[in-house]
Amino acid sequence: MTTFADLGLSPELLQAVETAGYTVPTPIQAEAIPAVLMMKDLIGIAQTGTGKTASFVLPMIDVLASGRRRALMPRSLILEPTRELAAQVAENFEKYGKNHDLKMALLIGGVQMGDQVKALNEGVDVLIATPGRLMDLFERGKILLNGCELLVIDEADRMLDMGFIPDIEFICEKLPEQRQTMLFSATMPPPIANLAKKFLNDPKRIEVSRAASTNENITAFKIPVKSREKQDTLRWLLRNDLVETAIIFSNRKTTVRELNKALQRDGFASGEIHGDIDQASRNAELQRFKDGAINILVASDVAARGLDIKGVSHVFNYDTPWHPDDYVHRIGRTGRAGNKGRAFTFVAEGDQEAIENVEKLTGSAIAVFGKKDVRVDLPKPAEKRVKAEPAPDAETEVAEKPKRSRARKSDTVDTAEREEKKPEREDKPKREAREPRQSGQEERKPRRRNQDDEPVAAGEWNGPKPEFLAVGFN
Repeated sequence: MTTFADLGLSPELLQAVETAGYTVPTPIQAEAIPAVLMMKDLIGIAQTGTGKTASFVLPMIDVLASGRRRALMPRSLILEPTRELAAQVAENFEKYGKNHDLKMALLIGGVQMGDQVKALNEGVDVLIATPGRLMDLFERGKILLNGCELLVIDEADRMLDMGFIPDIEFICEKLPEQRQTMLFSATMPPPIANLAKKFLNDPKRIEVSRAASTNENITAFKIPVKSREKQDTLRWLLRNDLVETAIIFSNRKTTVRELNKALQRDGFASGEIHGDIDQASRNAELQRFKDGAINILVASDVAARGLDIKGVSHVFNYDTPWHPDDYVHRIGRTGRAGNKGRAFTFVAEGDQEAIENVEKLTGSAIAVFGKKDVRVDLPKPAEKRVKAEPAPDAETEVAEKPKRSRARKSDTVDTAEREEKKPEREDKPKREAREPRQSGQEERKPRRRNQDDEPVAAGEWNGPKPEFLAVGFN
C-alpha cells in the first residue's frame, strides 16, 4: 500500500500530514503529487471529496520551500471560483505548511482591500484568489504577475458556468511563459479542453472515479412533489427523518431567504448563506453552523463546492439542480470521512429533464422515497377513520331488503305530512313590525345567502378552505 512517505515529500511536510491524521493518500494524490514534484503540467479530472486539494497543496509547499519573496509579485497563484473554496484552500496551506516559512495571502471579494494590498506589498509565496478581485487589483496596478512560477486553476468547469473563462485567459496571458500549470475540473467540456490545450504544455492527465457513483455512505432519494407542497414536505422530513445537521440547497438566492425565514417561523434553528451576503457574514454563519448554534443551513450553490463541514447528516435539494454536476457537489457535503448521510432531491413538475441528466451523469437511477424508507412509524389507515361494519352475508342481506323498502315508504308519508302542515306556517304573522325609516335614509338590503349552502355549525370556519390542508403524506 502506498503511503505519503513513498511520494517524495519532505520530512517536515510528512510530519504535518501525520499530525493532521493522514497516512494513506487517495488515488488522485498518489498520482498527482509525484508529477507536481517533477515540475510537470497536470490535468486532474476529479469530483469533490476525492482529496484533490491536498494533491496540489502538498507538493506546492515543497516546491516553494526554496526561493525569495518579492513585493507585489506572488510566486504562485491559485484561482478559485468562490470565496468559500478559496478559504478552504487557505486552511489547507495553514495546516500542512506550518513547518515551512511560507507566506500566504487570500485575495477575495466581500472584504476590505486594504489588508490584501498590504500583504501583497510585503511579498507572498502563495496567492489564493478569485478572478474578480484579482482582476480588480491588477487593473489598479496593485499586483504584478510576471514573477509567478506556478499556476493552479481549480474547479475549471465551475469557472466556465460563472463566466470566468475570459478573465482566466487574460490572467494566463500576463503570466510568464515558463511556468508550471495545473488544471482541475470535474468534467471536461470543450471550452475547458481548449483552455488546457492553449495554456498547458504536454500535461499529465489524471482521472479518478466520480464521488457520486462510488460513495456508498450516501443514501440518495428523489421525491416527486408539487411546487406548492415543497415546504410542507421539507418540514415533515426535518421533523421525522432523524435529522442532526442539514444543508438545504436552492437554485435561487430569493428562495434561500424566503425558505430560511419560513423555517425560523416554524421553530427551526436555521441560517442562510448566498451571494448577496458579504464575506464576513458568510464566515460568521458558517461558524455558527460548525459550532452547533444552528443545525440547518439554507444555501445557494455558492456553498456547494469545497465546504468541508464534518457531521452533516442530511442534504436536501429543495430545487433540482440545473446542472447535473452541481448535484454531485451538493450531496458530497454529507457522507464524508466514513460517516453515513442521506440526500433528498425534490422533483417538481418541470424538473424531469434535469433529474434525468443527473441520473445519466451518475450512471444510476435515484430511488423514489417511499414508505419503506421512512424512519418513523406512520399511522395506519384504520386508525384514522371509523371502523366499517362487517359485510353482511347473503341471508342477512335478503332479510334486510323489506326493512329498507318500508323505510322508503315511511319517508314518503313523512314528506306528505310536512306538505299538509305547510299552510299553517303561512297563517303566522309576518315580521313586519319595524319602525318606519326617516326620510332620505336609504333602505338597507338584506344580505342574500345561497339557498344551496349547507348550514355551518357555530365556531366553524365559513371561508375558503386552503388546499394544503388536504395534502397528506403518501
